[in-house]
Amino acid sequence: MGLISPLGALEIEEQRHYPGAAQGRELRILSTADIVVFHPLIEAFQERNPQLSIHYVVAGSTDVFGALQDEPARFDLAISSAMDLQMKLANDGFAQAHRSAQARALPPWAHWRDQLYAFTQESVVLILSEAALQGAPKPKTRQDLIQLLREHSERFRGRIGTYDPHRSGAGYLFATQDARQSETFWRLAEVMGGLAPRFFGTSAAMISGLLNGDILIAYNVLGSYAAPRLAAHPDMHLIELEDFTLTLLRTALIPRAAQNPDLGSAFLDFLLSAQGRRIIGERTSLPPLDEEALAAQPHLRPIRLDPGLLVYVDPLKRRKFLNELDAALIRP
Repeated sequence: MGLISPLGALEIEEQRHYPGAAQGRELRILSTADIVVFHPLIEAFQERNPQLSIHYVVAGSTDVFGALQDEPARFDLAISSAMDLQMKLANDGFAQAHRSAQARALPPWAHWRDQLYAFTQESVVLILSEAALQGAPKPKTRQDLIQLLREHSERFRGRIGTYDPHRSGAGYLFATQDARQSETFWRLAEVMGGLAPRFFGTSAAMISGLLNGDILIAYNVLGSYAAPRLAAHPDMHLIELEDFTLTLLRTALIPRAAQNPDLGSAFLDFLLSAQGRRIIGERTSLPPLDEEALAAQPHLRPIRLDPGLLVYVDPLKRRKFLNELDAALIRP
């Protein structure tokens, strides 16, 4: 259950305070990433800066966006999986500039101007159980998935999971990017819509639904969250679809209203540093930026970190897209 924050309407999912060795300054981070994911990074950063206290707050991507746009909450760094909402904040002047050697070392596709910086690349995947297949081959493409759902419609009725794009900023981003990549997405949405799909607010909830047997299949799940939880379950499968697999760039920005922007900058540079990338790769479930991996796997399609992300953030276009998606996914 979320905790209602006294700071405006921000709904806090979880939070943790990491006290420093002295009564000194405090770095405040607002993030969509679970504490368990970021704990190794916070721990390592605090080892280098033992005098600092760190307060880490987890909220949904739309809540992160709203908190920074309304500016009642003073955070020094904002981290989110909703690239379009982060781009909207930066484009509308809610992010401070950040310049450093670590920032300059990033490839051009991993930052926007000097305000928005990517530090992970995460595949958006299909997960399913062996019970979904019952001897059938694993789907390799969206067309294969459509065929599987059509041929075994009663098996999958009410047991397909996907994001609720109305509630989840990441879910909305994935749906719009799917639609930009291929018309096959709309055919898949219509097929799923005929089978009473179930809608979730987070990848974690979809993974839990698969593990406890409530659903047999989940579409558009963050692979970085799914991989560690499914690793001990040989009857569960994680699939990067070969027609294309969206690749999310998790981004960070320093809010305009930050009380300690220098602390936010220091943590951001730590994320972008060689040590930070090593910790991300070795001690978290998040894949660090890796140009070679993208080049070697052409089915991976990074979501471009550019103003094109703003197209579907426009209120009229958002309403139109959601109406069309609802018509496909939600049947009376």
